[in-house]
Amino acid sequence: MTIRVLLAEDQGMMRGALALLLDLEPDIEVVAQVGSGDAVVPAALQARPDVALLDIEMPGGDGIAATAELRRRLPGCRVLILTTFGRPGYLRRAMQAGASGFLVKDGPVESLAAAVRRVLAGERVLDPDLAAAALAARPDPLTDREREVLREAADGSTVADIAARLHLSESTVRNYLSAAITKTGTRNRIEAIGVAQSNGWLP
Repeated sequence: MTIRVLLAEDQGMMRGALALLLDLEPDIEVVAQVGSGDAVVPAALQARPDVALLDIEMPGGDGIAATAELRRRLPGCRVLILTTFGRPGYLRRAMQAGASGFLVKDGPVESLAAAVRRVLAGERVLDPDLAAAALAARPDPLTDREREVLREAADGSTVADIAARLHLSESTVRNYLSAAITKTGTRNRIEAIGVAQSNGWLP
């Protein structure tokens, strides 16, 4: 049986290298490659992969959101997150979204190929150091809306700009920012964004 793989990675050189290495495996075929989060589901619906290898930080939508949508639209496809960013919060959110595995990119390609086979067999594959860190880390205290507002504020946008983009009132945006600052134990939105990013709560 040949395992059909979709590869989502925004760096073209990395994507090409991974595809080449995986295609050398006798039982693995890369059937689709995409470079943005919003291309994952359309490509998967067309190529019908058995396993999707997704990066987290991509243009057009992050890999965790793509995981949730892919699991909803194509439940037979297993998802394996492969990322440079080994943050406990990312692992927690990826598992909640329905990912079957989570690996960092500094491992050998043999381990990646083995992980593809294992998730297809129904196993859960996690980077052991990251799994231990996730168990020890504090859980994400932010709501979806607080996370969304912080993400919009990360580029220095004003409250008015954020309110316009999210179709909220300025007072509502201020309330969400205030709640996020309180929950992260910080003094301002910049510090709150930093804490959220470093914990992997905010891709």
